[in-house]
Amino acid sequence: MSEHTPVLVTGGAGYIGSHAVLALLDRGWKVAVIDNLSTGFKFAVPDGVPLYEGDIEDADLLARIFAEQGTKAIMHFAGSIVVPESVEDPLKYYHNNTVKSRALIDAAVKAGVPHFIFSSTAATYGIPEESPVREDTPKAPINPYGWSKLMTEQMLADTAAAHDLNYCALRYFNVAGADPQARSGQSTAGATHLIKVAVEAALGKRDSVSVFGTDYETPDGTGVRDYIHVSDLAAAHVLALEALVAQPGTSMTMNCGYGRGFSVLEVLDAVDRVTNMEVKREMAPRRAGDPDSLISDPSRIKATLPWEPQHADLDAIVNHALAWERKLAEIRTNG
Repeated sequence: MSEHTPVLVTGGAGYIGSHAVLALLDRGWKVAVIDNLSTGFKFAVPDGVPLYEGDIEDADLLARIFAEQGTKAIMHFAGSIVVPESVEDPLKYYHNNTVKSRALIDAAVKAGVPHFIFSSTAATYGIPEESPVREDTPKAPINPYGWSKLMTEQMLADTAAAHDLNYCALRYFNVAGADPQARSGQSTAGATHLIKVAVEAALGKRDSVSVFGTDYETPDGTGVRDYIHVSDLAAAHVLALEALVAQPGTSMTMNCGYGRGFSVLEVLDAVDRVTNMEVKREMAPRRAGDPDSLISDPSRIKATLPWEPQHADLDAIVNHALAWERKLAEIRTNG
């Protein structure tokens, strides 16, 4: 099956996209990448994988890629992901995440590409009244980032109803860690993800870690999140694609998380444990729009796909993030 389904990964030079490329290659799929390299890195694309440097809004380029590669499936990771920036610059997010996704879906329909996997987010739920969060929990985004992703989900649903295309939208919770073999990891400078920030602090790249809010309705007062290892997330994408290929008329929307949460202080304790150091913590006020707790209910994905997380251990996630951070320093030193 995989030999007959060449996949185009958008944003494949970025954090999650590059891990999806590795997961596809590891299972024998043929892969090509399109990335404008605004936040991605050429070194994140494995040797032998065609990299088209360009934008998913470029209809002529997409048509050429589909023709050259014989593309039969798209995994769509390209987009902007910084929530506070989406509040400050909403039109950037509606352009990058919604308008460009529309262009990509349009190009897929015109070229007859039948399968589409979309990188969505738990931000579509906003501040849910219940936790763990199920897929049928009301969608009420509280920022343009969440809305821009939810709009794309709606476009996919409507397009699948009207055209010969099926899709899977995967709503991520907090993605963390790096490839266990240190082939890729989170490389963006100034990243805001807690585990990335904490391992940077442990290696002396930052002075301290800010803890935003200590008065939440949680056991230790800090925000609780469901952290999912990026390689487990990438594996879910490949299994979802296999399901789409096997069931052409079926589309799916599923949460991606482990169904358990850790507080900010628990994560920092794990970093201290793994590094045998003490990361300096700076207590800071809450950030607007941060829920007390955001944990996924992963029942649907586990019932739908043969997905068995391999790295659902906080210390392992931290260990892999730390190993990548060290490798990244070598890559940057050696150019």
